Amino acid sequence: PAAKEVHLTGDFNDWDPEAHSMKRQPAGAWLLQLPLSHGHHHYRFLVDGKAVLDPRAQGIARDHQGEKVSLIAVS
Repeated sequence: PAAKEVHLTGDFNDWDPEAHSMKRQPAGAWLLQLPLSHGHHHYRFLVDGKAVLDPRAQGIARDHQGEKVSLIAVS
C-alpha cells in the first residue's frame, strides 16, 4: 500500500516493465485487469522498481534465467 508505482510484467508482455501500470484503489490496494490466454503464465510485480512475487499466486516457478516468478493458470 505504501508503493509509489506498481507495474505487472510477465511472459504475456515480454517482461516489459512499462507495458502494464497498475492503478491504486481508494483503499490502497493496486489493481489491473488484463485478459490472458488459456494456459499457465509467469509474472511478477515491479514495486517502485523492485521485483516482487505475488503473495496470492497459485504457485512459484522459475523464468528462463532461473529467477523465481509467480504462476497463474488460466482456463
